Amino acid sequence: MWAHSMNTSGMRHRLVDHLEGTALLAERFAAVFGAGEVGRFAGLAHDVGKASCAWQDGLLRAEATGVRVGEDHKTLGVLLAERRGAFPVLGLPLHGHHGGLTNPSEVRSMIKDRSKPRDVQDRAEAEAALRPLLPGLFDGPPVRLPVGFDEPGTSEMLMRFLFSALVDADGLDTAAHRSGGQPQVAAPADMAMLWDRFVGRRKEMLAGRPPAPAADRLRGEVYEACLAAAAGPTGIYRLPAPTGSGKTIAAAGFGLRHALEQGKSRVIVAVPFITITEQNHAVYRRLLDPVGAGKGAPVVLEHHSNVTVDDDGPAQRWRRLAAENWDAPFVVTTTVQLFDSLFGRKPAAMRKVHRLANSVIVLDEVQALPAPLLLPIVDGLRTLTARFGTTVLLASATQPELWALDPLESITPIEVISNPESLYKTSCRVRYEWWPDPKPTLEQVADRVADPAAAGADQSLTIVNTVANARQMRDLVAARVPATTPVLHLSTAMCPAHRREVLAEVKERLTARLPVRLVSTQLIEAGVDLDFPVVFRAMAPADSLQQAAGRANREGHLGPKGGLVVVFDPADGGRPRSYDLPVGITARYIGLGRADPDDLKALRLYYHSYLQNPRVSGRDSRGAAVQISRAALDFRAVAEGPKRTGEDPRPDRSKAFRMIDEDTVPVAVPYQGEEERVRQLVERIRMVPLPEPRLFRDLQPYLVMIQRRTRDRADVATLCQPVFGDLVEWAGSYDKNTGIVLEPSGEEFIA
Repeated sequence: MWAHSMNTSGMRHRLVDHLEGTALLAERFAAVFGAGEVGRFAGLAHDVGKASCAWQDGLLRAEATGVRVGEDHKTLGVLLAERRGAFPVLGLPLHGHHGGLTNPSEVRSMIKDRSKPRDVQDRAEAEAALRPLLPGLFDGPPVRLPVGFDEPGTSEMLMRFLFSALVDADGLDTAAHRSGGQPQVAAPADMAMLWDRFVGRRKEMLAGRPPAPAADRLRGEVYEACLAAAAGPTGIYRLPAPTGSGKTIAAAGFGLRHALEQGKSRVIVAVPFITITEQNHAVYRRLLDPVGAGKGAPVVLEHHSNVTVDDDGPAQRWRRLAAENWDAPFVVTTTVQLFDSLFGRKPAAMRKVHRLANSVIVLDEVQALPAPLLLPIVDGLRTLTARFGTTVLLASATQPELWALDPLESITPIEVISNPESLYKTSCRVRYEWWPDPKPTLEQVADRVADPAAAGADQSLTIVNTVANARQMRDLVAARVPATTPVLHLSTAMCPAHRREVLAEVKERLTARLPVRLVSTQLIEAGVDLDFPVVFRAMAPADSLQQAAGRANREGHLGPKGGLVVVFDPADGGRPRSYDLPVGITARYIGLGRADPDDLKALRLYYHSYLQNPRVSGRDSRGAAVQISRAALDFRAVAEGPKRTGEDPRPDRSKAFRMIDEDTVPVAVPYQGEEERVRQLVERIRMVPLPEPRLFRDLQPYLVMIQRRTRDRADVATLCQPVFGDLVEWAGSYDKNTGIVLEPSGEEFIA
């Protein structure tokens, strides 16, 4: 009996070998969260239906013709789980190990559909063939389900982790057969060695930096507080620290030291924006990766949509394989990747989820988590720490009051900084100027930005709320400054390669103290390491105002006067609709005659009002809808939305868990200097029915995401040449300063 067709060595995969190999790995993975016995049963049961004569004949036919087997092989495993008292805890993962988790009613319906005489005969044949070989699988007492399987919330998350352990084990054992080798599972991380390496290299890094006494003193204080807190127990930790206080390194120090002290398996750092992952990844690799060929396996894995991983060389092969299941000691990823996987339903996305157990998760810039999804997110974090041995560190200069939400009401956070108010007062590096009334026009703001005397410096950052405003402001400022002063632009209208070049040029000019004006959307705010003397910020929610201020006088070199942050409310400016509620609440507590954005008491009042608003956490909110679907074990509804009432059969996506709410499509653009490379990649993707994933990764730096409804607009659609799936090639203009040119408006981008 075979599980898989011939590999490159001409060997087929014996079914019993595959079942036992998958069971061994699934047991190992699930044992981390106390479910080893259940994981083993899942591994043994997942493909038992392949033992039927019909499936075996189908495999040989598929091997000869290349067509699909086309025979059911999962129903028997689901029925075994029910027979052994493990439905739905194991029934749903077994049913979904290829297509994805669904819900109990769909699985019951599938079982009913598979009750024809031939189906029953096929399952009887499979069971009769495997009984002598796997005697403990088909009969025996109920499977001993792990602790918490029947607790609300915990049971749903437990099924996710069991599903993840199963699909990863299945994938690893299958891949080993295809390559003719052994399943590739990394040895446990040597946290003591990594900690020693981190400490030594941090000292070297600090010794090579120019001194900044005030900033260095603050960073040292935050770092030492993180190390002291790392000795504490598993739980949810809160790190409120001002911008520029060295959170990137301090949080990594906490994660590594806590992993060493508490026996955690890995550290996972999740940030909201790809620009930050790229920046942080470079720092962490410098601190942790081995130096030189043959010095050991890589340590730091960067995993997000823009990472290019070639198959050449052992280090790149490691990164490609580790990205599938996060089998690495230190992972740098995005919050989109983390939470869309945790609350997903498809095997490819969820394969890595079991690695979250017994890990340290650092959520950097936690204020950027989408408010409509905070209910399931914080409930998930609570369950991870209470049931799966995961420690969570919430790091941000702008700490949202997540404890205002019901799932965390009974949980007390462990404070890393005992007196954050004092820390913020002593580290205040900016002064605020409010320009609200009369509201200035964008032209008036541009006049001041362009004039060094009026702005207070010849280097400034201006942040506006939409792509259209950013393009307009850039052009207005460029028309007002000397030709020798570059006016640069950042927004999602630009491809990642373009944005990286702009950031590099800005940093060079800031370091050399040369004139520069940067106009950006809010993508610049969180975690991007830039230091301007002056920042202009269009009115925005309180957390955005504080984050923008973090780009001013970041290193504290400007003396007692500090940097300047000018908050203006443009009469002719736009902003996302999602800003309406938080901006209105901000105005109650922060602004002219009220508190500054750095006032922690005012921020707490803002967050309490915002997070307890019915639109954010009420019974009709998106988060509440996701929680209802989770309680019903409806994994399809969580990921795709529940079914609508009435005659419309489509799921209601407005009630689904999606970190990026906008329905966007990728557009390959002819970025200057890389036109030929983009053209070649696009043509190679077009040439074959199923392109290699590597080609899509190579193309990522040259993609711009636009709204699907914009892509479908007649004037835009004529300039979009189909490539593969939703991917299109842009035949229109790409401006060297501001990116893809869409007429009549750029409002359709995600800012």
